[in-house]
Amino acid sequence: MFFLERRHMNDRKLVILGMASMLLLIGCGQSEMPTAAPEKSATVEAAPPDLASLLASDLRTEEDRTRDAGRKPAEVISFTGIEPGMDVIDLLAATGWYSEVLSIAVGSEGSVAAQNPPFMLAFRNGTLGDVLQERIDNHGLTNVTRLDSTWDELAESGAQYDAAWSALNIHDVHYMESAGGSFASAVFTVLKPGGVLAIIEHAGNPEGDNESLHRIDKNLAIDIVTAAGFVLEDQGDMLANPNDDRTQGVFSEGIRGNTDRFVLKFRKPAS
Repeated sequence: MFFLERRHMNDRKLVILGMASMLLLIGCGQSEMPTAAPEKSATVEAAPPDLASLLASDLRTEEDRTRDAGRKPAEVISFTGIEPGMDVIDLLAATGWYSEVLSIAVGSEGSVAAQNPPFMLAFRNGTLGDVLQERIDNHGLTNVTRLDSTWDELAESGAQYDAAWSALNIHDVHYMESAGGSFASAVFTVLKPGGVLAIIEHAGNPEGDNESLHRIDKNLAIDIVTAAGFVLEDQGDMLANPNDDRTQGVFSEGIRGNTDRFVLKFRKPAS
């Protein structure tokens, strides 16, 4: 079972233990009692709650959970193959919504580096990093570490991660920093051979004004990442929205939180 030490930990332990107990009771209820005692007794262990159940519990705030319907975090994480015990870097983590989700996904045996480059840290009048740190401290994210770094600093850090994650920010790297190549190369360097890079982005039309709309053409995103040596392994459509014609800004009323998004799974070659 994987879970974090959090605020009101006693209540949260009860949530997780209750789920596990329910699974055990259901399993027992479906089995018939043996007519004779077996020669050796076996210990039956209940399966741990799945990630979706943990994310839906009060391990997280209600405010954070309200965004799950549009972001489907458990489904996307399952698609990318991120598992308990992994060391993951959340690239351009901003205030850490996804960092907290990843924290729960990798559990107490794993770790999350919540990374932000200088241009991201300048948002919110320079207080974004403080907001992220408050989340880490106040939500008891003991397996999450704040990492402020440029792409060059990240590449030179010597760190090695099992997986990397970037959600809704590659367009910022490309348009605001003109650093798509530096970003992808740095991530390639810090991933272990065979490691996964997951990209979630607002889809843009190939000839659209994607910079002003805060979108990016999927093929451009693929080109940026594969140029660094990554191999595109899979594409997910769990966040697709055919009702979004990709001509509105992602913060527009009626489309915010429900844009057409693509999910890409890249892998660093094992050798």
